[in-house]
Amino acid sequence: MDKKQAPGWLRPTVDYGPIVVFFAAYYIDGLFAATAAIMVTTAVALIMSYIFERRIPMMPLITAIVVGVFGGLTLWLKDDTFIKMKPTIIQAAFSIILFGGLAFGKVFLKSLMGAAWQMEDEGWRKLTVRFALFFAAMAVINEVVWRTQSTDFWVNYKVFGIMGLTMVFVLTQTPLLTRYNTAKEE
Repeated sequence: MDKKQAPGWLRPTVDYGPIVVFFAAYYIDGLFAATAAIMVTTAVALIMSYIFERRIPMMPLITAIVVGVFGGLTLWLKDDTFIKMKPTIIQAAFSIILFGGLAFGKVFLKSLMGAAWQMEDEGWRKLTVRFALFFAAMAVINEVVWRTQSTDFWVNYKVFGIMGLTMVFVLTQTPLLTRYNTAKEE
């Protein structure tokens, strides 16, 4: 089956819809309601991806599996530890996957982002190392935050802190993207 052309609203909805719903549900009815809400909206986001694109993107799929497992444990055991560990597991998994790919000569970041950024292979390798280190650091930061701060603080960090730190990190990569850009040569 051919890949359908996705509407412009789909990617932001799939990427950010579940976290927006999580945040709203948390402030309306608490962490367990937010956990159930993120599980449902993550599943709906994957279904929407499949309906519109006839494929399920790998990163949202990995996230959905971790959300399902850790969200399910949170609700089943009535223990918020599991949902608080979810960002750690996802960030650590991405770090391991990126470093593992490099160890086997694969630059997974290029296959994910190659359409958006055209760079020389050396640039992709450097960017992959930086992203892998960033994800590892984010896993550690999440562990520190959820273990030492209140649930309210952790929820705000999860929604705004992770996104903000990610934006800052990506912006700091502009010199590397510019230095190894192959589009300027055309």
